[in-house]
Amino acid sequence: MEKLIYLNNLYDLYGILLTDKQKKYFEEYYFNNLSYGEIAEKYGISRNACFKQLKSIEDKLEDYEKKLKLLYKKNKINDIIKIIGNKKISDELENLF
Repeated sequence: MEKLIYLNNLYDLYGILLTDKQKKYFEEYYFNNLSYGEIAEKYGISRNACFKQLKSIEDKLEDYEKKLKLLYKKNKINDIIKIIGNKKISDELENLF
């Protein structure tokens, strides 16, 4: 479950960097809960190709995070917001993301 949340957060940040096909596969699997077989049938590819595509997408999202650290920074900002307690500053920091 933790990995699912992590990948969805990465997709929210880096999904724009994926191709349309990659976005479709990711969304079908993680948002629509389709199986590899169902996605494969829907898009006319093999089940193995679907698995490889999703693995590649996951690796790509994790690589983006490793290089850019946007999710890490977002989480750190959220931690700071909780500590500060100043509504105006908190709102400004939240608007960064």
